[in-house]
Amino acid sequence: GWRLLAVFTLGTVLMRSAGCCLNDVADRDFDRHVKRTAQRPVTRGAVSVRAALTLGAVLALAAFALVLTTNTATTWLSFAALAVAVVYPYAKRHVAMPQAVLGVAFSFGIPMAFAAVQGSVPPLAWALLAGNLFWVLAYDTEYAMVDRDDDLRIGMRTSAITLGRFDVVAVMGFYGVYLASWGLLGFGHGLGGGFALGLAAAAAQALWHWSLIRGRSREGCFKAFRLNHWVGFALFAGIAADLAMRP
Repeated sequence: GWRLLAVFTLGTVLMRSAGCCLNDVADRDFDRHVKRTAQRPVTRGAVSVRAALTLGAVLALAAFALVLTTNTATTWLSFAALAVAVVYPYAKRHVAMPQAVLGVAFSFGIPMAFAAVQGSVPPLAWALLAGNLFWVLAYDTEYAMVDRDDDLRIGMRTSAITLGRFDVVAVMGFYGVYLASWGLLGFGHGLGGGFALGLAAAAAQALWHWSLIRGRSREGCFKAFRLNHWVGFALFAGIAADLAMRP
């Protein structure tokens, strides 16, 4: 329904914004050494740590207020989602592929949405989460490729560093797993022509991203990262169109 669509859309915006506040505080001493992030407000002192954390808390509480309009199952899942979001900024110090942690954080809305609609989380939700995680791995590795030289110098861990010269191949593999898994799940649950068009549009964009990142330039990798919302939108539009065409 439209109410739940609004709750999850606004909740996503609020929680990702809260996560940015926490991430910028956690990384403030690292960000000043990275060309792309040196001018972030907390890093350059334009916003205090206390102000950033206060704003993050307000945003998170606003998101939680939206969760409370759903049901008990969704509310409990929101605590797990919050825990993963809090852990992510610190995973970059200890985990070789912190983008995988981010993938779980960014995908947790999927089981939460199923819980909000059905009151429980079926296997399909976890399968979609696993597939979506590979999309996050793809675009956040593109993002990490932008900062690789700086991250190597300051000792940060990222998927771009871990993958090394196989980074471009891995990104395309991540896109492939994401699109193949969602394609199999979608067609397996009765989606048809509209979904196929959306899937094809997403795949075409992934191939275009290959042309942007294959040279590993900062500009190309950052452009590919910034345009990834259209990959997700293509699948969303395909699913919505397919359902709309049904009698």
